[in-house]
Parts: sequence; structure tokens; C-alpha cells
Amino acid sequence: MSLFSTVVATTPFEGQKPGTSGLRKKVKVFMEKNYTENFVQCILDALGDKLKGSTLIVGGDGRYFSKQAINIIIRIAAANGVHKLIIGQRGILSTPAVSSLIRTHKVLGGIVLTASHNPGGIRNDFGIKFNIENGGPAPDSFTDTVYELTKKITEYKFTPDLDCEFHQTGTQIFQVDGRNFVVEVIDSSDDYVALMKEIFDFPKLRELIRGNEKRPPFQVLIDSMNGVTGVYVTRIFVEELGASPDTNVRRIIPLDNFGEIHPDPNLTYAKDLVDKVKGDPTYDLGAAFDGDGDRNMIIGKNAFFVTPSDSLAVIANNLDCIPYFKKKGVYGFARSMPTAAAVDRVAAKLNKEMFEVPTGWKYFGNLMDAERLSLCGEESFGTGSDHIREKDGIWAVLAWLSIISHKNMSVEDILTEHWKTYGRNYFTRYDYEECDSNDANDMMSHLEQIIAQPDIVGKTYSAGGKTYKVKVADNFSYVDPIDKSVTKNQGIRILFDDGSRIIYRLSGTGSSGATIRAYFDSYEKDNVTSEAQVMLKPLIAVGLEISQLKQFTGRDEPTVIT
Repeated sequence: MSLFSTVVATTPFEGQKPGTSGLRKKVKVFMEKNYTENFVQCILDALGDKLKGSTLIVGGDGRYFSKQAINIIIRIAAANGVHKLIIGQRGILSTPAVSSLIRTHKVLGGIVLTASHNPGGIRNDFGIKFNIENGGPAPDSFTDTVYELTKKITEYKFTPDLDCEFHQTGTQIFQVDGRNFVVEVIDSSDDYVALMKEIFDFPKLRELIRGNEKRPPFQVLIDSMNGVTGVYVTRIFVEELGASPDTNVRRIIPLDNFGEIHPDPNLTYAKDLVDKVKGDPTYDLGAAFDGDGDRNMIIGKNAFFVTPSDSLAVIANNLDCIPYFKKKGVYGFARSMPTAAAVDRVAAKLNKEMFEVPTGWKYFGNLMDAERLSLCGEESFGTGSDHIREKDGIWAVLAWLSIISHKNMSVEDILTEHWKTYGRNYFTRYDYEECDSNDANDMMSHLEQIIAQPDIVGKTYSAGGKTYKVKVADNFSYVDPIDKSVTKNQGIRILFDDGSRIIYRLSGTGSSGATIRAYFDSYEKDNVTSEAQVMLKPLIAVGLEISQLKQFTGRDEPTVIT
């Protein structure tokens, strides 16, 4: 049967500007007539002449509206001259899996349907982002082009009679406007599992999980939070490594509303996991992932919490435990600007390059492609390496298990040993979610005025018996070492003489209102085993005093503390 495309008249929608990682809005916004169609068409138009005859990856975290969106993408892609789509079975692909597939198949890019760690369901969030040829999130230059196109779009191309089933694996070929259009539906996990087997020593990890005559089984509790990683956890931890499907994994069925939970792996939203590990001393490690599988949280026995900043530093210090790095070598390390500087100390000791970049995984890609970066992370529970161009939650847990197996130590003992060697960066983040946007912008304007004061350097602030002297105050800017592009206004930084830091940012990952994030980082060389919130209390008080956050927003407490 021959199919024919058509041109549909449309008008622009306001506010289709991609944030840190794609366009995120409420589901009901994406369901408005032509809203999703407009944005998808603008992504394809931004690709220019490379689009014709190309292959794209399509998939996501399975949240509500994913199936409808995939059908729209299929019909628009066919009408725009795309030759082939590779789609995950049932539309399921984790964000790390999309990055891996782009690189394995060497295709033009991928459309990822996710709002990451944001809640799902008809009342909550949906998102669309584009990953480029290297497998990483599209750079600002591309998303800026998409945004400009959304402001002036007048039509989109569509193939209305194209019905394509993507629930079963297999290849379907359609005749569209006299040419072949191919849809290949693949197993969601095969490619990713094969990649993990190249990176890690699976027989050694299997022995750790199952135990041997010298040591008992290492008990894990892996929580997919009803997100996309359930597919990969089943394949890797249960089928490959021998974990029990009854006692070692939980919430592994992807649900389109994530079971009405917030799929964000932190101490607040993954409290159920924390309580289970804390209440059952047989568990040696707990881990949780977000909706699309790129974020992770690690806790040890009795729910001993590993901050993402410490997790990055520990992995950096133990890369020789992972076969991939022993074979390939280690280039440099990087972290997002708000992330605590624990990994910096590892880089200095190992004589590796160290990069500080803006928030957003896309800023790591150029460094990886230039072979100057092997390992990187963000304090927002993202860790990854140059095996792909996205953060990777399951990879991070396998890295930790590799370290534990190699060192034969508990999570807490590994951290304590690390702190005694390097000192400790006490770190916390306060999130104030869904603030009034005008109030949040007024607070940031107030902070701009503070750092612009001619006498700000050298000024002192005191709280809780401690005094902090300002060494640097600025709005962070970044010059990419590879392409020399400049990224400005990435967060207000106030750095103190003793190494303490306070950072303020407006998050780019929410779908409504504004999320204010305040980061507090204080380094201690010797006092490394105290309670973080106790150690940070004076610095937090100073940070709230400087920002006047309560006065601007009316908020007495943060929504989330991590």
C-alpha cells in the first residue's frame, strides 16, 4: 500500500524553549492540538539537509503520552524524508540506552521522550529532547535554533494513514511518497547489556552477588521506582548477576505514572528504599534510579548515604577496579560547577586534568570526544563516563559493585578510607520547588546586586560561631576548551577563603514555576565523620541571610534536602 504525506497548517505556541535537557511541560500542554507536532517538526527542520535519508533512534521512559508521541514522530519523520527509525520495544529506552544506540548504529541522533526525574501521569510532566550524533544532549546552538523555529512555524509535514505497531520486535517497511520508510523495533536492553559486559567483569560481579565459599552473598536492594530501568535491572541484576527477583529488586515494572510516586532518587523521594535498607541490616547496598535511568542514588548498610559528589570522587580514585579503564586508560575528570570539589583532589593526586563545567551533561561531550575526559558527574545524582554521552545510573551501581568486589570493603568503610586520605567536602543542596517565577527572578536579581558591590571581596559573614570571608563572588561563565564557545550566567557563586562555597541557581528541569537551588559546600581535612547538616549549619545560615530567600519567596523550608 502506498502512503502519501500532507502538509498541515499550524501556528506557533509560546514558550517552546528547551531547558537544560529538552522541552518539559505538563502532559495536557503536549496534548494540545499541534503542540507536539510543532516541536517535533522544528527538531527535524533544525537538522537541515542531513535529515533526508537519515536514521534516528526513538524511545523514552514510558511515561504517560509516550505512545501517542511516538505515533506522531513516526508520521512526521516519514513525511520529512527520514529513511529509518529504530524504536525500543513498546517505546521503552532508557536515556543511557538511547545514547549507546546512537553510537553503536552511528546514526544522526535520537528523539528521547522523557521528563527525567519529574513525576508522570496525565496530571504531571512530559518531555522531548534531541540527542546528537555523538549520543549526547543537543548543544545550546541546536536548541536555540529549534526555539527560533518554534516561534515562526506555519506548517508541519504528516503521513496521516501510516499506522505502525511498535509493541513487538521486528522490521516494517512502508511506501511513503514513492520511497521506503523503515521502522525497526528492537529489544530495549540488548545493546545496552552488551555494552555493560564490555565495561565490567560480569563473572566477578556475579560471584559478589551470589557469594562463594569465602564470603556470603552481597545483598543489594535495587529500586527502579517504577521507571524505565526495571527492564535493564531485570536483565542485568537478576538474569546476569543472579540477584533474587523477590528480595534484591523492587518496583521494576515501568508504569506510565510511576505508580504515583516522584521518580527522583534522593533521600526525600526514595525514602521508601532508605527505610527498607535502614530497617533490614542484611542489606549491604541500596540503589535507586530515576524515571529515565540516568540518575542514581547509592546507600550502604543501615542506609549510609553517599553524596553524588563523594560517589564521583570514590569512583575516580578506583577506576583501576574496572576493566574498561584498565584497557583504555584514564584521561581527565570533570564535574558540574555546583558539585562539591571532592573529585578535584583525586585529580590533583593522580595528575589528571580537571574541568569545571556548567550544569547539563551536554557540556561534557566535547571533552570526551576530544579524549580529555573519562569520568564526570553532577551533584544532581548523575554519574557517567565516556562509554556513552549521558549520565548512567546502572553504570554507576555496577562501578560501585566493582570497587566493593575489588577492595572487599563495605560502602561506609570505602568512604571513610577516602575521607581520611583526601579530607571531606561536606555538601548539601536545598531545593525550593514551584516558587513563583517573579519572586525567584527577583531573588536572583538581588544576588546579582550583592556580587556587584565593589567591596564584596573581603566582606565577612558570621553565623553559628563561624566567620566566612568572601574570596570570589561572580556569576559563573564557561569557555569550552575544545570549541571555545562561551556559556554565561550559570549560577551565582560566593566562594570563601576557607574553601567553603555557596551557589544559587534556577533549575532548568522543571515544567512549571521556578525551582531555586542553593548549594552549600564546606571542606574539612580532619573532621571527616560528623553529621553533614550539623557541620553545614553555619554556612547554610549565611547563605539564607545573603539571599534573603524567605523574604523573597515566603518559603520557610526547602521542598527537598539532598
